[in-house]
Amino acid sequence: MTGEISLQGYVLPVGGIKEKCLAALRNNIKRVIIPYENKYDVEELPKETKENLEFIFAKDIKEVIKNSLDYSYVNNQGRELRSKF
Repeated sequence: MTGEISLQGYVLPVGGIKEKCLAALRNNIKRVIIPYENKYDVEELPKETKENLEFIFAKDIKEVIKNSLDYSYVNNQGRELRSKF
């Protein structure tokens, strides 16, 4: 994921989207979270890059957390726990 978050929790646009997406592919990353305002940058990516990555466009920190963390896991007793988000 890449971006900057304002004090109010909004995801702000950043530069270098093309380079960051190409680096993600080189490192076998399949999903990238990008600021919503950088959506137009994705349209300019090479076709192969767009086909091999899943793009999530986030407007606020809640969308980032929701898409970046897996809130279900199993504790030491084997019971499944879930977050309150």
